[in-house]
Amino acid sequence: MHIPRLRGRAREQQTIAELQAGAAAGVGGALLLHGDLGGGKTALLRHAAAAAPDGTVLLWATGLDEEADLPYAGLQSLLQPVAERIADLPAHQALALTRALSGQGCAADDRLALSMAVLTLLGTLGREHPVLCCVDDADALDRPSLDAIAFTARRVRAHRVALLLTSTAELPLNGVPRLPLRPLDPASGRAMLADLLSGRDHGWAEDLAHARSAAEDGSGRTASGAWPRAVEPSDDVPAVLAALGGGNPRALADLADSLSDSQLAGEAPLPTRLPADSALLRTYRARLDRLPPDTRWLLLLAAADEETDAAGLMRAAHSSGVDIAALAPAERGGLVRVSRGGIVFPQPIARALAYEEAPLAQRRAAHLHLAQILDADSQRLRRAVHLAAAAHGPDAELAEELEEAATGGGYSRASAALEHAAQLTTEPGGAASRLVTAARYAWQSGSAGRARSLLRRARPAAPGVSAESEVLSGEIELRAGATANAAESLLTIADRLAASDRELAVLALMRAGEAVCFSGDYPRYAEVASRAAALRRPGDPPDLEVVFEHIAGFAYTFGGRHHRALAPLRRVLELGAALDTASPLTCASAAALLLADDVGAHRLAARAVEVARDSGDVSALPLALEMTAYAEYWLGRYDAAAATSMHGLRAARACGQGNYAGDHQAMLAVLAAIRGDREQALRHIRDIEVAPGTGQVNRPKALSQWALAVLDLIAGRPADTVARIAGIACPVTGRGHIVVQAMATPWLVEAAVRADDREQAVAALAGFDLWASSTGDPVRRALSARCHALLAARGSAEAEEHFQQALALHLAGEADFEQARTELLYGQELRRARRPRDAREHLHRALETFTQLDAPAWADQARAELRAAGEAVDAPAVRAADVLTAQQLQIARLVCDGATNREVAAQLFLSPRTVDHHMRNIFARLNIRSRIELAKALT
Repeated sequence: MHIPRLRGRAREQQTIAELQAGAAAGVGGALLLHGDLGGGKTALLRHAAAAAPDGTVLLWATGLDEEADLPYAGLQSLLQPVAERIADLPAHQALALTRALSGQGCAADDRLALSMAVLTLLGTLGREHPVLCCVDDADALDRPSLDAIAFTARRVRAHRVALLLTSTAELPLNGVPRLPLRPLDPASGRAMLADLLSGRDHGWAEDLAHARSAAEDGSGRTASGAWPRAVEPSDDVPAVLAALGGGNPRALADLADSLSDSQLAGEAPLPTRLPADSALLRTYRARLDRLPPDTRWLLLLAAADEETDAAGLMRAAHSSGVDIAALAPAERGGLVRVSRGGIVFPQPIARALAYEEAPLAQRRAAHLHLAQILDADSQRLRRAVHLAAAAHGPDAELAEELEEAATGGGYSRASAALEHAAQLTTEPGGAASRLVTAARYAWQSGSAGRARSLLRRARPAAPGVSAESEVLSGEIELRAGATANAAESLLTIADRLAASDRELAVLALMRAGEAVCFSGDYPRYAEVASRAAALRRPGDPPDLEVVFEHIAGFAYTFGGRHHRALAPLRRVLELGAALDTASPLTCASAAALLLADDVGAHRLAARAVEVARDSGDVSALPLALEMTAYAEYWLGRYDAAAATSMHGLRAARACGQGNYAGDHQAMLAVLAAIRGDREQALRHIRDIEVAPGTGQVNRPKALSQWALAVLDLIAGRPADTVARIAGIACPVTGRGHIVVQAMATPWLVEAAVRADDREQAVAALAGFDLWASSTGDPVRRALSARCHALLAARGSAEAEEHFQQALALHLAGEADFEQARTELLYGQELRRARRPRDAREHLHRALETFTQLDAPAWADQARAELRAAGEAVDAPAVRAADVLTAQQLQIARLVCDGATNREVAAQLFLSPRTVDHHMRNIFARLNIRSRIELAKALT
């Protein structure tokens, strides 16, 4: 049977596969897949059915709202294929089950017999073949069927039965494990769309085809549900549709299915919402249409105000004379969830439908009602937004009220308020100004797409408004688009504004410098610095001075004049801490990193993150978290740096900053490579996606090269390491990422020495020495001393002196991993100088640290060096769960409980010869020889 491919569901597929493997081996189980409509639950069930072993008995039932009031309709559908086996059951059980399935019902006294009949029937089938029961949309089953199936699900462990259920609404299935289905991550969403748009076969399209209930409906679609495409998709189509689909597989499939050839090629505007004939929309609309009027009114109230919490909705319901209990049908239908945090619509389209399907007059009534119950002082902005939504036409007074109220609200609310204010404004310049401000607030709230849309609507505008719009567009472009283009446009804007709006010109230069740093076009930073110097004036306010000092300090650093950089960078630290807003704090953190004040950098970056979160300025989070991760790297806190980079990756993706998401993904690759986790590092590198036009040597690419270089060094390919790190920046042109290259220089020097390329090592180390000596930081100076030790003649007094100096400096820092690496390299040097006893002292310390830091690749190197130094070292213990298959682990546990091979075979329905074969493989994988050792390996 063909097994469909599902993007972004590896965790779920693995869990289901383990359940099926266990059931086939005699240990049954059940699993409830819980997720939103269109989340791919049915596709996972079909995947499980396709992957089931040959001979598996497949039983399938789907809950239907139309049959929810028919007792045992769901059970009859599930057991119909094996109804002839009911006669083999004990008489009382057979009678109870037969009556229930034939529509005669089940007396209360017979319910246990009925449930036992279902369990016995499945167990009997399981003795002959593995059984897979799939119950889709279990929340729509009739209650008696659900009770019987739930009873069975809790008791199948002793049988060769796997039972998979799906639901959208909450189900009372105590004792049945749940697996929530999250939305697809952006990368998986884009990959799925690429499959759909290219016509490749995949499981989601198969699921869509089933949903459409037609393999060929005359429209030209293929049986897979996708269009046969003769047009190559434009590069940005998957990214745009993935963002619109919100990670919902059905929504993504519907969007892909709706595209015209011109849209696919990027020649026509892409859709901004699901098509009218969307299968997902139809499903939601059908559920909405079945709701009573009072339920729809409450849904409309919740949809009209995203900030309404449960208490607010209860107040709104009470004041409109509706019982809050009327919301229950919507909750059962999966249209809305009520939690302590508020009213949650599982998908944006559910909220949109609940609002847009209501008549205009009812929507206006809802807004007016909400405005009436909101406090005019403490909830001024929300109240004004509802009044604006209910307004009949332009209203200058209400527009002004919205603009004033927006200053006291969160960025998302303020953006909506300014957009409403623009709609109520008749004067074009005033409307454009308000739209640009709304765009700024939207960007700060994390809505990059909405910010771009508002900026487009603001054009054309008055010159001052246009300039502000262009600077904001440049900022969005550098973090989420073509960074190289953004740098050029921001420099042009700064030149144009220099005489008329100095503050805006300075902001444009700050963003241009940021774009130059990201794209690796460092020679252009001198242009930024010269323009900034020309704009500087005596007595500039702190918020301008911090930018000028930041640009000056960075320019000196990039030009290799580290001592000239010290004063401006230190001034940035003072000003950033005093201003205490996210942007200056992030600038101060970056300055502290160049000064090698890693503790200070971490403190300032952490404060920037805190301030950004408190203020709601999520656009500042990705860069602030990036600075935090760099500080943690230098402090040797690699686990913390990885956690921070993961937070940064999520934050960048959530607010549409794809370029900075690439930074965080690449930093995760570097950290994984340093730990020696090759698979993880390569996975992170594969997942990096930045926008076209970010430059040939953008920062994610530079960090990725560093990660690959570390993997090359661990794998014994030092020449490749040298080539990769040397290629990060060009010493002749200055193009490339000189900061990343500086961070990677200790790795380059070590690799160059191994590859006998001392000239490359000496050249690279010269720049690193200048930086390290100018800062006085013990960690960087220790790394410098270690590099000089490696370059010294083997066995020389000079080499030993530099190693001793490096170890002494490490004691003043916090980088335990780098200290262990120095101990390892020193131990190698001493062993090769025929001083094995001295070598073992350092190698033991290195091994201990690598073991504590869970760096097995480096621990293995330390063990190998210890053996070469004449010491017997035990191999690291092997974890059974890491090397045994699910079935092997199950057999091993039964053996440890005292079962013989024959008893294991009988219990798992295997032949004794098969168990003997598994036991040989278990012993080989664990490198053991007896059952006593096996018991120790499992404890």
